[in-house]
Amino acid sequence: METHAHEATHTAAHTEHHHHEHPSQSFVEKYMFSMDHKIISKQFLFTAMFMAFAAAIMSVLFRLQLAWPGQQSSVMHFFLGDRWAKGGVLDPNMYLGLVTIHGTIMVFFLLTGGLSGTFANLLIPLQVGARDMASPMMNMLSYWFFFISSLIMFISLFIETGPASAGWTIYPPLSALPQAIPGSGAGMTLWLTSIALFVVSSLLGGLNYIVTVVNLRTIGMKMTRLPLTIWALLITAILGVLSFPVLFGAAILLIFDRSFGTSFYLSDIYIGGQALSETGGSPILFEHLFWFLGHPEVYIVIMPAFGIMSEIISINARKPIFGYRAMIGSMLSIAFLAFIVWGHHMFVSGMNPFLGSVFVFTTLLIAIPSAVKAFNYITTLWKGSITFNPQLLFVVGAVSTFISGGLTGIILADSALDVAVHGTYFVVAHFHIVMGLSAVLAMFGGVYHWFPKMFGRMMNKKLGYWHFWLTFICAYGVFLPMHFLGLAGVPRRYYTNDAYAPWAKLQDINVIVSIFAIVGVLSQIIFFVNFFYSMSKGTKSAQNPWDANTLEWTTPIVPGHGNWEGDLPVVHRWAYDYSKPGKAHDFVPQTVPMEEGELDEGEHS
Repeated sequence: METHAHEATHTAAHTEHHHHEHPSQSFVEKYMFSMDHKIISKQFLFTAMFMAFAAAIMSVLFRLQLAWPGQQSSVMHFFLGDRWAKGGVLDPNMYLGLVTIHGTIMVFFLLTGGLSGTFANLLIPLQVGARDMASPMMNMLSYWFFFISSLIMFISLFIETGPASAGWTIYPPLSALPQAIPGSGAGMTLWLTSIALFVVSSLLGGLNYIVTVVNLRTIGMKMTRLPLTIWALLITAILGVLSFPVLFGAAILLIFDRSFGTSFYLSDIYIGGQALSETGGSPILFEHLFWFLGHPEVYIVIMPAFGIMSEIISINARKPIFGYRAMIGSMLSIAFLAFIVWGHHMFVSGMNPFLGSVFVFTTLLIAIPSAVKAFNYITTLWKGSITFNPQLLFVVGAVSTFISGGLTGIILADSALDVAVHGTYFVVAHFHIVMGLSAVLAMFGGVYHWFPKMFGRMMNKKLGYWHFWLTFICAYGVFLPMHFLGLAGVPRRYYTNDAYAPWAKLQDINVIVSIFAIVGVLSQIIFFVNFFYSMSKGTKSAQNPWDANTLEWTTPIVPGHGNWEGDLPVVHRWAYDYSKPGKAHDFVPQTVPMEEGELDEGEHS
């Protein structure tokens, strides 16, 4: 790869700068408007945990309605009051609002902002050997845009007409006409404002991540020596920078249609018997713009999870990752294909069947690099000396959900089959397993694994096991039965399925799903207790508690601003020399020089 002279110069300047640290930072400077990437990663994590908690409560509320439609519930009344749950019965408008905001929070605020924001900020400088991000100021701005965006989304739950209620995909004309339903009023305006700010945050963060990985790698850190976590986060950032502006454009045009009388998405509409004046627009245009972001988005969600899975599996199997270069290649090909498959969300939109067949082909192609990743994870585990700690269980669980959720993707990728199950619970089950669960389980794994680096303490192992098994069993308990509802034709987003006799017969499945959902949400209390207790009272961590090779474990246990106290580390080898024959230990850190005749595996794997 290229020489690192420019990095050495940068490093010297950076080292000089950081040896004159200002010790007297106030609380506000240090913990609120911090420019230290490690503090910013914690800010992203705490904000995402709060938002996820809110979204989980929403899922419990609408699952209560789906399992026991129209029945009085004190839980419902406690959270929603007389305004939205009079007599403990959920208002149909609020049902749509809960489903919409739940989806929005989980996709954007937990699995995009939370996952990338936490782990890109924590790991990129530490694993490439940099003092901080390329632009700490932009990094801080990225968090505060994310925070304001989260705040606006959360506040929209409390306004009089209710939150946005057009589904997380906010298709017009429902979302474009404030008079259509209560949730299309101020709630929708707040939703669009929040997402516009979220995109700004994402772009500021993403550009920073890319520049840091490209320019600030320490001496010896060639691209072929980067841990797969960094490759994954780099590709995620590139995907975000290329696709989020399209969502921004879609949202701005929708704001114009709603508030300024344009008709980008509106044409020939009658509402309440009155013809609207807007003509010439097309709601299909919105679908194209939304899904051109929306499909890369699912890979923005899963790609950091891939990186976390690779790192944790390799460390806990005590084996080099199998097929390092194939793993990079598969992530790059997934990223390329992600941009040419968006039409599979639109098979029932009146698309030309020939165009549909093109999207079927490109979508099925993604199965190939995805399968490469799945096989490589399994092969890395094969005959390994496995340490079954909570983080390994979570990432192996994520491999499982990625495979089982991916299988239903093959059905949905086929336009002829998709017509039968589009818009049903089959789709809900598919994307929750393959994207939602895989990313959430990997994120939990990442938290258990890097907790010692964040807080200098270990999380409780026994509570971790309880957390994993309850979460994993309940997750499958929720989403496996949903496939059968979908195959029977039960549509998603319906307030109740009583209207059609064949669906009413399936009510028992909804009850099973809801019971698993409620237990699953309650089991997250174990995680929250473990997390907050361990922050201050957990067992103190060693410098390298997992015997890992990457650079973050060469810093002090809880590194200060600048990460390394002396000079930056120099890298001599790739990150996966585990159980290497002829070595005294079963791990060889990246900072250990190569011996004569030793191969650099990253160059040859």
